[in-house]
Amino acid sequence: MKIKKLTIYSSNIGAQLKFYRDRLDFSVNNYSEDSFELQVGYSVLRFEYKEEATPYHIAFHIPDRQEEEAVAWLEGKREILEFNDKKIVDFSNWQAMSVYFHDKDKNIMEFISRRDFSKPKSAIFDPSNIVGLAEIGLATNDLQQKFEKMKLECGLDKFDGGLEIFCAIGEASGLIITINKNEKDWFPTGDKAYSSDFQVEFEHQSKNYQMNFSNDELEISEI
Repeated sequence: MKIKKLTIYSSNIGAQLKFYRDRLDFSVNNYSEDSFELQVGYSVLRFEYKEEATPYHIAFHIPDRQEEEAVAWLEGKREILEFNDKKIVDFSNWQAMSVYFHDKDKNIMEFISRRDFSKPKSAIFDPSNIVGLAEIGLATNDLQQKFEKMKLECGLDKFDGGLEIFCAIGEASGLIITINKNEKDWFPTGDKAYSSDFQVEFEHQSKNYQMNFSNDELEISEI
């Protein structure tokens, strides 16, 4: 699963723009008063204004074994969200290492480095090294129903987890991190999980799909 474009919502477009463009030096495209886009490797992350937007969990792929460089780059720019007093979280069963931070909307943002997924082109880390979007979180009242719909309509399967509390759906290249919001909060902070609306365009098994998540309802179409 390759995430090509993800659209999320923000009630603080101006603050988010300044944070990503001026503080973190991301490449920004298509800016207007109520939206902007970040070019992140092969993916686009689009922010659109919504007055009552709620936070997300989103992950970026970074090159293999550049998690320490990502920590060094992020320090001084934004507080790193630690887990058990560690700035880098080791997901050994996923062959991955992660670094977390909040943006201006309290979205939990993650840099994830997967072993052998993408070799670094440079020893120096900055946003131009980001490979693409890795994950979008989906918090729902009915995890099993969402999984069954994704499996039936676009062939996505379980990567890890079960159908009651947590299920990573997709592949190492791209995941829908699906949780039962009544049973689980977001890792690593314990932030409340909201059913935040989003749209995602992705490629899977040589086909392109659009997934719309709104009001805890999921619609999927081939494009």
